[in-house]
Amino acid sequence: MTATHKTKLALAVMIGAGLALTSAANAKVGADKAEQLGGSLTPMGGEKAGNGGAIPAWTGGITKPPSGYKAGMFHPDPFAGDKVEFSITPANYKQYAGKLSPGQEAMFAKYKTFKMNVYPTRRSASAPQRTYDFTKRNATQCELVAGGEGVKNCAEGIPFPIPQNGYEVIWNHKLKYKGESFSRFANQAAPSASGAFTLTRLREDGLGLYYKPGNTTENINSILLYFKQEVLGPARLAGQVLLVHESLNSVASPRKAWVYNPGQRRVRLAPNVAYDNPGTATDGLRTNDMTDMFNGAMDRFNWKLVGKQEMYVPYNSYKAHSGSTKVKDLIRPNHLNPDYLRYELHRVWVVDATLKAGQRHINSRRTFYVDEDSWQILLADHYDGQGKLWRFSQADSINYYEVPVFWATVETHHDLKSGRYIAGLLDNEDKPFNFGFKSAAGDYTPQNLRNEGVR
Repeated sequence: MTATHKTKLALAVMIGAGLALTSAANAKVGADKAEQLGGSLTPMGGEKAGNGGAIPAWTGGITKPPSGYKAGMFHPDPFAGDKVEFSITPANYKQYAGKLSPGQEAMFAKYKTFKMNVYPTRRSASAPQRTYDFTKRNATQCELVAGGEGVKNCAEGIPFPIPQNGYEVIWNHKLKYKGESFSRFANQAAPSASGAFTLTRLREDGLGLYYKPGNTTENINSILLYFKQEVLGPARLAGQVLLVHESLNSVASPRKAWVYNPGQRRVRLAPNVAYDNPGTATDGLRTNDMTDMFNGAMDRFNWKLVGKQEMYVPYNSYKAHSGSTKVKDLIRPNHLNPDYLRYELHRVWVVDATLKAGQRHINSRRTFYVDEDSWQILLADHYDGQGKLWRFSQADSINYYEVPVFWATVETHHDLKSGRYIAGLLDNEDKPFNFGFKSAAGDYTPQNLRNEGVR
Protein backbone atom coordinates (compact mmCIF):
# COMPACT_ATOMS: atom_id res chain seq x y z
CA MET A 1 0.00 0.00 0.00
CA THR A 2 1.33 3.43 -0.90
CA ALA A 3 1.83 6.13 1.70
CA THR A 4 -1.06 8.00 0.09
CA HIS A 5 -3.46 5.11 0.62
CA LYS A 6 -2.26 4.61 4.18
CA THR A 7 -3.12 8.24 4.86
CA LYS A 8 -6.54 7.88 3.25
CA LEU A 9 -7.41 4.86 5.34
CA ALA A 10 -6.10 6.48 8.50
CA LEU A 11 -8.73 9.15 7.94
CA ALA A 12 -11.48 6.58 7.35
CA VAL A 13 -14.35 6.22 9.79
CA MET A 14 -13.25 3.96 12.70
CA ILE A 15 -15.43 2.30 15.31
CA GLY A 16 -13.19 1.69 18.26
CA ALA A 17 -9.75 0.43 19.14
CA GLY A 18 -10.81 -3.18 18.44
CA LEU A 19 -10.71 -2.53 14.69
CA ALA A 20 -6.95 -3.00 14.55
CA LEU A 21 -7.11 -6.52 15.97
CA THR A 22 -5.50 -9.24 13.88
CA SER A 23 -6.45 -11.95 16.36
CA ALA A 24 -9.99 -13.23 16.49
CA ALA A 25 -11.54 -12.31 19.82
CA ASN A 26 -14.70 -14.20 20.80
CA ALA A 27 -16.60 -10.93 20.55
CA LYS A 28 -20.30 -10.40 20.90
CA VAL A 29 -21.97 -7.14 21.82
CA GLY A 30 -24.25 -6.22 24.67
CA ALA A 31 -27.98 -5.69 24.35
CA ASP A 32 -27.52 -1.92 24.47
CA LYS A 33 -25.38 -1.95 21.32
CA ALA A 34 -27.65 -4.45 19.61
CA GLU A 35 -30.53 -2.01 20.10
CA GLN A 36 -28.82 0.25 17.56
CA LEU A 37 -29.85 -2.25 14.86
CA GLY A 38 -32.96 -0.84 13.28
CA GLY A 39 -32.27 2.47 15.04
CA SER A 40 -29.17 4.45 14.14
CA LEU A 41 -27.96 1.37 12.26
CA THR A 42 -29.78 -0.55 9.56
CA PRO A 43 -31.01 -4.04 10.55
CA MET A 44 -27.85 -5.40 8.89
CA GLY A 45 -25.47 -3.05 10.73
CA GLY A 46 -24.83 -0.28 8.22
CA GLU A 47 -25.05 3.39 9.15
CA LYS A 48 -28.66 4.37 8.48
CA ALA A 49 -27.88 8.07 8.01
CA GLY A 50 -26.47 9.51 4.84
CA ASN A 51 -23.27 11.51 4.67
CA GLY A 52 -24.90 14.88 4.07
CA GLY A 53 -23.98 14.64 0.39
CA ALA A 54 -24.05 11.98 -2.29
CA ILE A 55 -24.88 9.09 0.05
CA PRO A 56 -28.54 9.20 1.13
CA ALA A 57 -30.05 7.64 4.22
CA TRP A 58 -31.04 3.97 4.02
CA THR A 59 -34.85 3.77 4.00
CA GLY A 60 -35.35 0.03 3.62
CA GLY A 61 -33.82 -0.68 0.24
CA ILE A 62 -35.99 -2.30 -2.42
CA THR A 63 -38.94 -3.79 -0.55
CA LYS A 64 -40.91 -5.18 -3.50
CA PRO A 65 -40.31 -5.91 -7.19
CA PRO A 66 -41.20 -3.20 -9.71
CA SER A 67 -44.48 -3.40 -11.55
CA GLY A 68 -44.50 -6.05 -14.27
CA TYR A 69 -41.80 -8.26 -12.77
CA LYS A 70 -42.53 -11.99 -12.59
CA ALA A 71 -40.34 -14.67 -11.05
CA GLY A 72 -38.05 -16.18 -13.67
CA MET A 73 -37.53 -12.91 -15.52
CA PHE A 74 -34.27 -11.04 -15.70
CA HIS A 75 -34.72 -8.19 -13.27
CA PRO A 76 -35.91 -4.89 -14.78
CA ASP A 77 -33.81 -1.94 -13.70
CA PRO A 78 -35.72 0.02 -11.03
CA PHE A 79 -33.38 2.96 -11.65
CA ALA A 80 -33.43 2.97 -15.46
CA GLY A 81 -34.18 6.69 -15.49
CA ASP A 82 -30.98 7.62 -13.66
CA LYS A 83 -28.39 9.54 -15.67
CA VAL A 84 -24.61 9.41 -15.45
CA GLU A 85 -23.51 12.20 -13.11
CA PHE A 86 -19.86 12.09 -14.20
CA SER A 87 -17.27 9.67 -15.50
CA ILE A 88 -13.91 8.76 -14.01
CA THR A 89 -11.35 8.17 -16.74
CA PRO A 90 -7.59 7.73 -17.17
CA ALA A 91 -7.42 11.50 -17.68
CA ASN A 92 -9.01 12.50 -14.36
CA TYR A 93 -8.89 9.48 -11.99
CA LYS A 94 -6.24 11.03 -9.75
CA GLN A 95 -8.80 13.66 -8.71
CA TYR A 96 -10.83 10.85 -7.12
CA ALA A 97 -7.94 8.89 -5.60
CA GLY A 98 -9.33 9.16 -2.08
CA LYS A 99 -12.36 7.15 -3.11
CA LEU A 100 -10.72 4.52 -5.34
CA SER A 101 -8.88 1.33 -4.44
CA PRO A 102 -5.30 0.73 -5.59
CA GLY A 103 -6.70 -1.88 -7.99
CA GLN A 104 -9.07 0.61 -9.58
CA GLU A 105 -6.26 3.14 -9.92
CA ALA A 106 -4.09 0.48 -11.55
CA MET A 107 -6.84 -0.22 -14.10
CA PHE A 108 -6.94 3.46 -15.07
CA ALA A 109 -3.16 3.62 -15.31
CA LYS A 110 -2.96 0.48 -17.49
CA TYR A 111 -5.93 0.80 -19.84
CA LYS A 112 -6.81 3.93 -21.78
CA THR A 113 -10.29 2.52 -22.43
CA PHE A 114 -11.19 1.90 -18.77
CA LYS A 115 -13.94 4.15 -17.46
CA MET A 116 -16.29 4.32 -14.47
CA ASN A 117 -19.68 5.94 -15.07
CA VAL A 118 -20.90 7.25 -11.71
CA TYR A 119 -24.65 7.38 -11.06
CA PRO A 120 -26.75 8.65 -8.14
CA THR A 121 -26.29 6.49 -5.06
CA ARG A 122 -29.23 4.17 -4.48
CA ARG A 123 -29.08 2.21 -1.23
CA SER A 124 -31.14 -0.61 -2.68
CA ALA A 125 -29.85 -3.51 -0.55
CA SER A 126 -32.45 -5.36 1.51
CA ALA A 127 -33.04 -8.79 3.03
CA PRO A 128 -36.01 -10.77 4.37
CA GLN A 129 -37.46 -9.67 7.70
CA ARG A 130 -36.48 -13.03 9.18
CA THR A 131 -32.85 -12.26 8.35
CA TYR A 132 -33.14 -8.91 10.15
CA ASP A 133 -34.70 -10.56 13.21
CA PHE A 134 -32.01 -13.22 13.51
CA THR A 135 -29.24 -10.71 12.82
CA LYS A 136 -30.27 -8.78 15.93
CA ARG A 137 -30.32 -12.01 17.93
CA ASN A 138 -26.90 -13.01 16.60
CA ALA A 139 -25.38 -9.69 17.65
CA THR A 140 -25.57 -10.69 21.33
CA GLN A 141 -24.98 -14.43 20.96
CA CYS A 142 -22.81 -15.34 17.97
CA GLU A 143 -19.11 -15.99 18.68
CA LEU A 144 -15.94 -16.81 16.79
CA VAL A 145 -14.22 -20.10 17.61
CA ALA A 146 -11.07 -21.93 16.48
CA GLY A 147 -9.06 -18.72 16.15
CA GLY A 148 -11.59 -17.19 13.79
CA GLU A 149 -11.98 -20.32 11.66
CA GLY A 150 -15.47 -21.10 12.91
CA VAL A 151 -18.60 -19.61 14.45
CA LYS A 152 -21.08 -20.80 17.06
CA ASN A 153 -24.41 -19.76 18.57
CA CYS A 154 -25.55 -18.27 15.25
CA ALA A 155 -28.70 -18.77 13.23
CA GLU A 156 -29.94 -17.60 9.81
CA GLY A 157 -28.87 -13.96 9.95
CA ILE A 158 -25.64 -11.94 9.74
CA PRO A 159 -23.44 -13.20 12.60
CA PHE A 160 -21.63 -9.97 13.54
CA PRO A 161 -23.61 -6.91 12.41
CA ILE A 162 -21.49 -4.69 14.70
CA PRO A 163 -18.06 -6.13 13.82
CA GLN A 164 -15.02 -5.73 16.01
CA ASN A 165 -12.33 -7.35 13.84
CA GLY A 166 -11.59 -8.45 10.31
CA TYR A 167 -12.59 -12.07 10.82
CA GLU A 168 -16.11 -11.00 11.73
CA VAL A 169 -16.53 -8.86 8.61
CA ILE A 170 -15.46 -11.73 6.35
CA TRP A 171 -17.77 -14.14 8.18
CA ASN A 172 -20.58 -11.65 7.56
CA HIS A 173 -19.84 -11.95 3.84
CA LYS A 174 -19.60 -15.74 3.99
CA LEU A 175 -22.90 -16.09 5.90
CA LYS A 176 -24.89 -13.36 4.12
CA TYR A 177 -28.32 -14.58 3.05
CA LYS A 178 -28.26 -16.31 -0.36
CA GLY A 179 -31.63 -17.98 -0.32
CA GLU A 180 -32.09 -21.44 1.12
CA SER A 181 -31.67 -23.16 -2.25
CA PHE A 182 -30.63 -21.80 -5.64
CA SER A 183 -29.60 -22.74 -9.15
CA ARG A 184 -27.70 -20.51 -11.55
CA PHE A 185 -25.64 -20.36 -14.71
CA ALA A 186 -22.13 -19.19 -13.81
CA ASN A 187 -20.82 -19.00 -17.37
CA GLN A 188 -17.26 -17.75 -17.81
CA ALA A 189 -15.31 -15.88 -20.47
CA ALA A 190 -11.55 -15.36 -20.41
CA PRO A 191 -10.91 -13.23 -23.51
CA SER A 192 -7.61 -12.94 -25.32
CA ALA A 193 -5.89 -9.59 -25.79
CA SER A 194 -8.02 -9.07 -28.92
CA GLY A 195 -11.24 -9.79 -27.03
CA ALA A 196 -11.85 -13.22 -28.58
CA PHE A 197 -13.33 -15.78 -26.20
CA THR A 198 -15.00 -19.17 -25.90
CA LEU A 199 -17.80 -19.21 -23.37
CA THR A 200 -17.54 -21.91 -20.71
CA ARG A 201 -21.05 -22.81 -19.60
CA LEU A 202 -21.41 -23.79 -15.95
CA ARG A 203 -24.48 -24.73 -13.99
CA GLU A 204 -24.23 -24.34 -10.22
CA ASP A 205 -26.71 -25.56 -7.60
CA GLY A 206 -26.53 -24.74 -3.91
CA LEU A 207 -28.30 -25.55 -0.66
CA GLY A 208 -27.66 -23.40 2.40
CA LEU A 209 -28.65 -25.27 5.54
CA TYR A 210 -27.73 -22.24 7.65
CA TYR A 211 -30.62 -20.26 6.15
CA LYS A 212 -33.32 -22.90 6.71
CA PRO A 213 -35.82 -21.79 9.39
CA GLY A 214 -35.17 -23.58 12.65
CA ASN A 215 -31.54 -24.39 11.93
CA THR A 216 -28.57 -23.10 13.92
CA THR A 217 -24.83 -23.51 13.65
CA GLU A 218 -25.13 -26.32 16.19
CA ASN A 219 -27.55 -28.62 14.31
CA ILE A 220 -26.33 -28.66 10.69
CA ASN A 221 -23.27 -30.88 11.11
CA SER A 222 -20.95 -27.90 10.55
CA ILE A 223 -22.00 -27.62 6.89
CA LEU A 224 -22.65 -24.08 5.75
CA LEU A 225 -23.39 -24.83 2.10
CA TYR A 226 -23.77 -27.74 -0.28
CA PHE A 227 -22.51 -26.75 -3.74
CA LYS A 228 -22.48 -28.58 -7.07
CA GLN A 229 -21.01 -27.30 -10.34
CA GLU A 230 -21.36 -29.00 -13.72
CA VAL A 231 -19.50 -28.00 -16.89
CA LEU A 232 -21.99 -27.91 -19.79
CA GLY A 233 -19.63 -26.73 -22.52
CA PRO A 234 -17.45 -26.53 -24.52
CA ALA A 235 -17.53 -30.21 -25.51
CA ARG A 236 -13.95 -30.91 -24.43
CA LEU A 237 -14.83 -29.98 -20.84
CA ALA A 238 -18.49 -30.99 -20.69
CA GLY A 239 -19.51 -33.50 -18.07
CA GLN A 240 -17.05 -32.53 -15.36
CA VAL A 241 -18.81 -32.12 -12.03
CA LEU A 242 -17.54 -30.61 -8.78
CA LEU A 243 -19.20 -31.22 -5.41
CA VAL A 244 -18.31 -29.20 -2.28
CA HIS A 245 -19.46 -29.41 1.33
CA GLU A 246 -18.51 -25.99 2.69
CA SER A 247 -17.69 -25.90 6.38
CA LEU A 248 -18.72 -23.67 9.26
CA ASN A 249 -15.48 -24.58 11.07
CA SER A 250 -12.47 -25.38 8.90
CA VAL A 251 -10.44 -26.58 11.90
CA ALA A 252 -12.97 -29.05 13.33
CA SER A 253 -14.32 -30.15 9.94
CA PRO A 254 -12.39 -28.92 6.88
CA ARG A 255 -14.09 -28.45 3.52
CA LYS A 256 -14.80 -31.66 1.62
CA ALA A 257 -14.77 -31.78 -2.18
CA TRP A 258 -15.15 -34.39 -4.90
CA VAL A 259 -14.91 -34.29 -8.71
CA TYR A 260 -16.48 -36.50 -11.36
CA ASN A 261 -14.37 -37.02 -14.49
CA PRO A 262 -16.47 -38.23 -17.46
CA GLY A 263 -13.43 -39.75 -19.18
CA GLN A 264 -12.63 -41.93 -16.19
CA ARG A 265 -16.30 -42.27 -15.16
CA ARG A 266 -15.35 -42.10 -11.53
CA VAL A 267 -15.71 -39.82 -8.52
CA ARG A 268 -12.62 -38.96 -6.52
CA LEU A 269 -11.79 -36.75 -3.55
CA ALA A 270 -10.45 -33.32 -4.49
CA PRO A 271 -8.55 -31.82 -1.53
CA ASN A 272 -6.95 -29.30 -3.91
CA VAL A 273 -10.30 -27.48 -4.36
CA ALA A 274 -9.27 -24.86 -1.84
CA TYR A 275 -7.05 -21.84 -1.28
CA ASP A 276 -4.98 -20.74 -4.29
CA ASN A 277 -5.49 -23.69 -6.61
CA PRO A 278 -7.00 -22.64 -9.97
CA GLY A 279 -10.78 -22.62 -10.32
CA THR A 280 -12.62 -24.70 -12.91
CA ALA A 281 -11.74 -23.79 -16.51
CA THR A 282 -10.27 -20.41 -15.53
CA ASP A 283 -6.94 -20.38 -17.40
CA GLY A 284 -5.35 -19.76 -14.00
CA LEU A 285 -7.00 -16.33 -13.77
CA ARG A 286 -9.04 -17.13 -10.66
CA THR A 287 -8.18 -19.23 -7.62
CA ASN A 288 -10.71 -21.37 -5.79
CA ASP A 289 -10.86 -18.96 -2.87
CA MET A 290 -11.66 -16.03 -5.18
CA THR A 291 -15.09 -17.49 -6.02
CA ASP A 292 -17.81 -15.20 -4.63
CA MET A 293 -14.92 -12.75 -4.11
CA PHE A 294 -13.75 -14.82 -1.12
CA ASN A 295 -14.73 -18.19 0.27
CA GLY A 296 -13.25 -21.03 2.29
CA ALA A 297 -10.76 -21.29 5.11
CA MET A 298 -9.15 -18.13 6.47
CA ASP A 299 -6.28 -19.75 8.39
CA ARG A 300 -3.39 -18.77 6.10
CA PHE A 301 -3.89 -15.03 6.64
CA ASN A 302 -4.10 -12.51 9.45
CA TRP A 303 -7.24 -10.39 9.06
CA LYS A 304 -7.19 -6.75 10.11
CA LEU A 305 -10.21 -4.49 10.10
CA VAL A 306 -8.78 -1.19 8.91
CA GLY A 307 -11.95 0.87 9.07
CA LYS A 308 -14.72 2.23 6.89
CA GLN A 309 -14.28 4.35 3.78
CA GLU A 310 -16.43 6.06 1.16
CA MET A 311 -15.62 4.61 -2.26
CA TYR A 312 -16.90 4.43 -5.82
CA VAL A 313 -18.02 0.83 -6.16
CA PRO A 314 -20.08 -1.26 -8.60
CA TYR A 315 -23.73 -1.18 -7.55
CA ASN A 316 -27.19 -1.73 -9.05
CA SER A 317 -25.66 -3.27 -12.17
CA TYR A 318 -28.97 -4.08 -13.84
CA LYS A 319 -27.79 -3.17 -17.33
CA ALA A 320 -25.03 -5.79 -17.17
CA HIS A 321 -27.58 -8.24 -15.74
CA SER A 322 -30.23 -7.72 -18.41
CA GLY A 323 -31.39 -10.57 -20.63
CA SER A 324 -31.31 -8.16 -23.56
CA THR A 325 -27.57 -7.67 -23.02
CA LYS A 326 -25.55 -10.27 -24.90
CA VAL A 327 -22.28 -11.68 -23.63
CA LYS A 328 -20.54 -10.28 -26.70
CA ASP A 329 -21.84 -6.84 -25.70
CA LEU A 330 -20.11 -7.10 -22.33
CA ILE A 331 -16.80 -8.70 -23.27
CA ARG A 332 -14.14 -6.32 -24.55
CA PRO A 333 -10.35 -6.48 -24.69
CA ASN A 334 -8.78 -5.80 -21.25
CA HIS A 335 -12.06 -5.25 -19.34
CA LEU A 336 -15.84 -5.36 -19.57
CA ASN A 337 -17.64 -2.76 -21.67
CA PRO A 338 -17.87 0.31 -19.36
CA ASP A 339 -21.14 1.42 -20.96
CA TYR A 340 -22.90 -1.53 -19.31
CA LEU A 341 -21.54 -0.93 -15.80
CA ARG A 342 -22.72 1.36 -13.03
CA TYR A 343 -20.77 2.82 -10.09
CA GLU A 344 -22.03 4.68 -7.03
CA LEU A 345 -20.55 6.21 -3.89
CA HIS A 346 -21.06 3.91 -0.89
CA ARG A 347 -19.47 3.25 2.48
CA VAL A 348 -17.47 0.04 2.65
CA TRP A 349 -15.61 -1.83 5.35
CA VAL A 350 -11.92 -2.28 4.51
CA VAL A 351 -10.30 -5.56 5.59
CA ASP A 352 -6.61 -6.25 5.02
CA ALA A 353 -5.44 -9.88 4.95
CA THR A 354 -1.70 -10.56 5.22
CA LEU A 355 -0.10 -13.96 4.79
CA LYS A 356 0.99 -15.56 8.06
CA ALA A 357 4.65 -16.45 8.56
CA GLY A 358 5.31 -20.00 7.43
CA GLN A 359 2.12 -20.24 5.36
CA ARG A 360 1.92 -20.61 1.58
CA HIS A 361 -0.34 -18.75 -0.84
CA ILE A 362 0.24 -17.04 -4.19
CA ASN A 363 -0.94 -13.79 -2.59
CA SER A 364 1.09 -12.20 0.17
CA ARG A 365 -1.73 -9.80 0.89
CA ARG A 366 -5.30 -9.06 -0.09
CA THR A 367 -7.56 -6.12 0.66
CA PHE A 368 -11.33 -6.52 0.60
CA TYR A 369 -13.93 -3.75 0.33
CA VAL A 370 -17.25 -4.86 1.84
CA ASP A 371 -20.59 -3.09 1.36
CA GLU A 372 -21.98 -1.82 4.68
CA ASP A 373 -25.60 -2.45 3.64
CA SER A 374 -25.32 -6.06 2.39
CA TRP A 375 -21.91 -7.45 3.48
CA GLN A 376 -21.19 -8.26 -0.16
CA ILE A 377 -17.49 -7.94 -1.06
CA LEU A 378 -17.58 -5.48 -3.97
CA LEU A 379 -13.85 -5.04 -4.68
CA ALA A 380 -10.64 -6.87 -3.85
CA ASP A 381 -6.96 -6.08 -4.44
CA HIS A 382 -4.51 -9.01 -4.56
CA TYR A 383 -0.73 -8.68 -4.08
CA ASP A 384 2.02 -11.06 -5.22
CA GLY A 385 4.81 -12.60 -3.16
CA GLN A 386 6.89 -9.42 -3.46
CA GLY A 387 4.05 -7.25 -2.18
CA LYS A 388 3.24 -5.75 -5.58
CA LEU A 389 -0.34 -5.31 -6.78
CA TRP A 390 -1.10 -8.25 -9.06
CA ARG A 391 -4.82 -8.79 -9.45
CA PHE A 392 -7.99 -6.75 -9.09
CA SER A 393 -11.48 -8.20 -8.59
CA GLN A 394 -14.90 -6.61 -8.89
CA ALA A 395 -18.44 -7.85 -8.17
CA ASP A 396 -21.10 -5.97 -10.13
CA SER A 397 -24.17 -6.58 -7.98
CA ILE A 398 -27.93 -6.12 -7.92
CA ASN A 399 -30.83 -6.63 -5.54
CA TYR A 400 -32.58 -9.85 -6.58
CA TYR A 401 -35.72 -8.26 -5.23
CA GLU A 402 -38.03 -11.28 -5.37
CA VAL A 403 -36.04 -12.81 -2.48
CA PRO A 404 -34.73 -10.16 -1.62
CA VAL A 405 -30.95 -10.56 -1.62
CA PHE A 406 -28.15 -8.28 -2.80
CA TRP A 407 -25.56 -10.39 -4.67
CA ALA A 408 -23.22 -10.34 -7.66
CA THR A 409 -24.58 -10.61 -11.19
CA VAL A 410 -21.11 -10.49 -12.82
CA GLU A 411 -17.70 -11.14 -11.25
CA THR A 412 -14.47 -10.09 -12.95
CA HIS A 413 -10.90 -10.87 -11.96
CA HIS A 414 -8.10 -8.94 -13.68
CA ASP A 415 -4.47 -10.02 -13.95
CA LEU A 416 -2.66 -6.68 -14.09
CA LYS A 417 0.59 -8.31 -15.19
CA SER A 418 -0.63 -10.34 -18.15
CA GLY A 419 -3.41 -7.93 -19.12
CA ARG A 420 -5.99 -10.72 -19.18
CA TYR A 421 -9.17 -11.12 -17.18
CA ILE A 422 -11.96 -13.59 -16.54
CA ALA A 423 -15.64 -12.72 -16.17
CA GLY A 424 -18.09 -15.09 -14.49
CA LEU A 425 -21.82 -15.44 -13.75
CA LEU A 426 -22.60 -14.52 -17.37
CA ASP A 427 -26.14 -15.90 -17.45
CA ASN A 428 -27.51 -13.29 -19.88
CA GLU A 429 -28.21 -15.78 -22.66
CA ASP A 430 -29.40 -18.56 -20.36
CA LYS A 431 -31.63 -17.94 -17.34
CA PRO A 432 -31.22 -15.71 -14.26
CA PHE A 433 -30.66 -17.02 -10.74
CA ASN A 434 -33.43 -19.38 -9.70
CA PHE A 435 -34.06 -18.90 -5.98
CA GLY A 436 -37.15 -21.11 -6.17
CA PHE A 437 -35.01 -24.16 -7.00
CA LYS A 438 -35.73 -27.09 -4.70
CA SER A 439 -33.01 -29.45 -3.53
CA ALA A 440 -32.17 -31.56 -0.49
CA ALA A 441 -29.00 -32.71 1.23
CA GLY A 442 -29.29 -36.08 -0.51
CA ASP A 443 -28.73 -34.37 -3.86
CA TYR A 444 -25.21 -33.40 -2.78
CA THR A 445 -23.58 -36.74 -1.93
CA PRO A 446 -20.64 -38.42 -3.72
CA GLN A 447 -22.95 -41.34 -4.57
CA ASN A 448 -25.46 -38.97 -6.17
CA LEU A 449 -22.60 -37.40 -8.14
CA ARG A 450 -21.59 -40.86 -9.40
CA ASN A 451 -25.15 -41.73 -10.41
CA GLU A 452 -25.62 -38.45 -12.29
CA GLY A 453 -22.32 -38.92 -14.10
CA VAL A 454 -23.16 -42.43 -15.27
CA ARG A 455 -26.45 -41.20 -16.73
